[in-house]
Amino acid sequence: MFSVVTGGAGFIGSHIVDALVKKGDRVLVIDNLSAGATTNIMPLIESGKAEFLQADLLDDGWQERISGAGRVFHLAADPDVRASAISPARVFDNNVLATERVLDAMRVHGAKEFVFTSTSTVYGEAGVIPTPENYSPMIPISIYGASKLACEAMIAGYAHTYGMKSWVFRFANIIGERSGHGVIWDFVHKLIDNPEELEILGDGKQIKSYLSVGACIEAVLFAIENSDEAFNFFNIGSEDWIDVTALAEIVVEEMDLSGVRFTYTGGDRGWVGDVPKMQLGVDKLKTLGWKPETGSVESVRLAVKALLKEIKYI
Repeated sequence: MFSVVTGGAGFIGSHIVDALVKKGDRVLVIDNLSAGATTNIMPLIESGKAEFLQADLLDDGWQERISGAGRVFHLAADPDVRASAISPARVFDNNVLATERVLDAMRVHGAKEFVFTSTSTVYGEAGVIPTPENYSPMIPISIYGASKLACEAMIAGYAHTYGMKSWVFRFANIIGERSGHGVIWDFVHKLIDNPEELEILGDGKQIKSYLSVGACIEAVLFAIENSDEAFNFFNIGSEDWIDVTALAEIVVEEMDLSGVRFTYTGGDRGWVGDVPKMQLGVDKLKTLGWKPETGSVESVRLAVKALLKEIKYI
C-alpha cells in the first residue's frame, strides 16, 4: 500500500513510519520540520524505503503528491497544550485548517482512508474516569483540545459526505524515544540544569495515564485492521495512572540523583487548560482483542531511559 504520513518526521509520526515500512508499505512523509527532524527517519530515506517531502500543509504544492495513496495518516499538528492559550490562532491554523486542507486534498485526488491522531483533552474535565469514547458532553478546556474536537467533527463530515473511511484515535499521554516535549523532557532538562531542586507545576497531585509509543502504534494499526465503519474512533492509553510527583521520583531515580528538593507552583493544575485527572477507558479496543501490556509506571521508566540515552546522559 502507498501510505502518506503528515508530521512523519516527528515523535509519534516517525514511529508510525517505521511500522508502515516494516509491514511493506511505500511511504511518503510530508513534514515542515517545525517540530520534527529528518534524523528520526533518515535511515529509511537513505535506504529508499521512505520518501520525504518538506512542505507546510498551509501552503500549496503538496496536494497532488497524495494521489494514489491508499491511506493518509495525519499527525502534523501544533501539539503544545500550554502554548495554545498564548497563540490560539496559530493552533487553529496548524490543527483545524491544516486538517481540512488534507481532507480536501484527499477528496480532490481520490484518497479514501484517513487516520487522525486526536487527544484525551477533547473530553475536558470528564465526570467519568476511566472516560469511555461515548462520554458526553465533550467540553474541552484548552484551545488545543477544542481544535482537535473540531477536527474530529470535520473528519466525520468528510467521511460521510464523500465516502471516505476514517479512524480517529484519542491518545492518553504517549511517551518514549524521540519525544522532544512533555513533562519527562521538562523534568530531565530542569534537573540537568539544577540537580538539587526540581520545580513541579501545580501541586504534584495531578494524576494521568501514560503509555509507551510502541504500544500506542501497535494499538493504532490493530484498530485499523479490525474496524470498518465510515467513522471509527478509539481511546488509546494504559489502564492505570500515576501522579506527577511519583513521575518526578522515577526521573530522579533513573538519573541517579539523591536529595533532590521538590518545589511546587501551587494550584490543582500545572497551566491553563491542564486536566488534573485523566485516564481513558479502552474497553472498545479490548473488545476487538487489544489491550495495553504496559502500565504507566513502566512506560514512564522506559521513556526516561530512552531520553537519557538520546541526550547521552548515560
